[in-house]
Amino acid sequence: MIVLGLNAYHGDSAAALVKDGKLVAAAEEERFRRIKHWSGMPTEAISWCLADAGLKLSDVDHIAINRNPKVNNLRRAMYVLRKRPSLGLIWKRLGNIRRAASFEDQFQSRFPGETLRAQVHRVEHHLAHLASAYHVSGFKEAVCLSVDGFGDFASSAWGLGHGDKIDIEGRIYFPHSLGIFYTIITQFLGFPYYGDEYKVMGLAPYGEPKYLKEMRQIVQIQADGGYRLNLKYFRHHTDDVHYTWDDCCPEVGTLYRKEALEELLGPERALGAALEQKHRDIARSAQAMYEEALFAMLKALHKRYGCTDLALSGGCGMNSVANGKVYLNSPFKRMYLPASAGDAGGAIGSAFVVAREIESGLPSTEKTEPFVMDHAYVGPQASEYEIESLLTSRMAEIQAAGCQVRRFEDEAELCKTTAAAITEGKVIGWFQGRMEWGPRALGNRSILGDPRRADMKDILNLKIKRRESFRPFAPSILREHVSEWFEQDDDVPFMMEVFQVRQEKRAQIPATTHVDGSGRLQTVHKETNPRYHQLISAYREITGVPMVLNTSFNENEPVVCRPQEALDCFLRTKMDVLVLNDWMVTREG
Repeated sequence: MIVLGLNAYHGDSAAALVKDGKLVAAAEEERFRRIKHWSGMPTEAISWCLADAGLKLSDVDHIAINRNPKVNNLRRAMYVLRKRPSLGLIWKRLGNIRRAASFEDQFQSRFPGETLRAQVHRVEHHLAHLASAYHVSGFKEAVCLSVDGFGDFASSAWGLGHGDKIDIEGRIYFPHSLGIFYTIITQFLGFPYYGDEYKVMGLAPYGEPKYLKEMRQIVQIQADGGYRLNLKYFRHHTDDVHYTWDDCCPEVGTLYRKEALEELLGPERALGAALEQKHRDIARSAQAMYEEALFAMLKALHKRYGCTDLALSGGCGMNSVANGKVYLNSPFKRMYLPASAGDAGGAIGSAFVVAREIESGLPSTEKTEPFVMDHAYVGPQASEYEIESLLTSRMAEIQAAGCQVRRFEDEAELCKTTAAAITEGKVIGWFQGRMEWGPRALGNRSILGDPRRADMKDILNLKIKRRESFRPFAPSILREHVSEWFEQDDDVPFMMEVFQVRQEKRAQIPATTHVDGSGRLQTVHKETNPRYHQLISAYREITGVPMVLNTSFNENEPVVCRPQEALDCFLRTKMDVLVLNDWMVTREG
């Protein structure tokens, strides 16, 4: 049975292919289109998934979409009758619903000449989120929670996952949303672009929660663990706010009421204006408010279900700072966070909802072993022939840039040579195997540096990244050494949690220790990424430090997907070394 899962009606469009109960391929459309957060029908990702699996569109049995315009319709109608939002807002929402309802026609128009025989399933947005965590977690039973912006008229959903099924037993509906709360603070602080919320999370440790009292006027936690927004500070529920989602990077207009929010927090920060301590304090206060609301929900859910396993997802599930505090602020003992908790993850989630539902009706002899997603390496890869052909065809350009090319026959020698270059303060472009699924670079499309150098952040920003100075860089650490360096010990394969670095270790790794003593770690496992594990082990043999600095292989663009994009990025920046599978390109001098 072949199921194609899609995120086609939200930002971060993506496709995922599940074959006989196992994920065999998944990729975000932005990696092919080269436009961040690309939204629209993920035609390139679909075509790649099918080609990678050796399939045609006519081979697909089921298509699952993480959008169901028929759910929560009574809630929608009651809201419109009660609140009477602007006609522009109503018309825009109806247009979105009609678009999702006519999926088959849109899909066929993007693949003319192809035969679509698959049955189409529309999966509720939050069920897809929940499934993207629970159905690939390996848990037999778990509390499931999705915390998001909006999808299918809800912003949060929860329930219990058991066996092949997830029972949603509660939701928080439009217009109340923790995701929208975090977005208005992001916009208020002068970060207006889609997906900028992570900048507020990175800025927060530089401040103090001096505005937490004010934040509690915006988000009101309820006795049952839920929350409501004080809507006097918002305009998404009444005004015709600008939204653009079609075949582009999404654009979202201002979601807050300027006069009301400025009366509460003072003047908004203009785009590009200097950051003041007040802005840092607002960021810290917003992060504290989000954590307060999240932990209230988690405590209430644990009390309700009594289960200590948690599957957490939704766009807010990307808040790695809060995720890293779950064990410290709730009774949960085990947690699964998917590699892509946001909307892209709905492609995997919707596919597994359909796959598990169909499989549950099969005789036990025909059922497959539940799939566990313990790594994210399910994207495109390049063969040695492709890389050799690329380097050969561009050798004149490479040599003109003062670079030399070498191929390694021995993997250990490649890793030792790369590790030695890292210890010399060189910046490494590391391109290996299958591309990662999700927004994080996890050792296959990474830029690597020396975590011991206090100036490495400045070196990276000067040579390549040119990003805000307050944003931290992350460590990739050998799984077997986590407890020696961090105050918590857990598997974090997708870089989705922030832990405190042990006090006595912080001075040794200043480049990957944030201002508050934390690090957003990735645990590297020999079983799932043997070459990356060998590289870090080689670095440890030289330095005694079992980690490297890891940031995404890109320069203000989506993470590189193909070897030519990696080479282009290397040549136009001041990167020192590029490793493409077994090939090393070294910049001399």
